[in-house]
Amino acid sequence: MAKQRNSGKAAPRRRDKKGGAGSGRRKPCLHCKEKIEQVDYRDLATLRKFVSERGKIRSRRITGACRRHQSQVARAVKRARELALLPYVNENATDPRERGGRGDRDRER
Repeated sequence: MAKQRNSGKAAPRRRDKKGGAGSGRRKPCLHCKEKIEQVDYRDLATLRKFVSERGKIRSRRITGACRRHQSQVARAVKRARELALLPYVNENATDPRERGGRGDRDRER
């Protein structure tokens, strides 16, 4: 008779990750779902979904866009910024140095 490896030990338990890293399916690409071939730089409402409140272009991991449409979104955001349709940075966002964020670590008060 073959000897079992984990004799006497309980089987390792799996943790339930709720929304953690690698927790299931990827988000579907909005453009593929709506069958949009080209991302338009003039569609500001859609482009704002792909830009953070600080003005940075969000990554594919966060937006759920496929590789093809994410590169089109990045190009469209850059084009809209160049034509002054979108801002490069959001001036209304608070500066981390003002609210005691990361900028305070090196300073002595």
